Amino acid sequence: QVQLVESGGGSVQVGGFLALSCAVSGYPYRPYCMGWFRQTPGKEREGVAIIGADGTTTYADSVKDRFTISQDSVKNTLYLQMSNLKPEDTAMYYCALDRTRCGSLVWNNFNDWGQGTQVTVSS
Repeated sequence: QVQLVESGGGSVQVGGFLALSCAVSGYPYRPYCMGWFRQTPGKEREGVAIIGADGTTTYADSVKDRFTISQDSVKNTLYLQMSNLKPEDTAMYYCALDRTRCGSLVWNNFNDWGQGTQVTVSS
């Protein structure tokens, strides 16, 4: 059974920094794609960043130059470093795994999901 467990969320002031982690277990192959998504109440889940097995990354325009996605294949862990945080970054952040493709921030392409970790940015 595939499990994704996020950690590292919390509360931070505008301009601050947070680092999220996502530990992956139960998936015996190298994922085609891993990604971070976020959602606020009443809004659709949106793609933040994805990374392919070859290390290719794609970012949402709203987080470019502020967020960095990376992965450690040995530790089976996905990371998201978030700097210069803004109030509009406040959301529940989810990591996800796509078993068959990579290249899109569309959330419903992804097969497996974590439970999420809350990020709150206050001014």
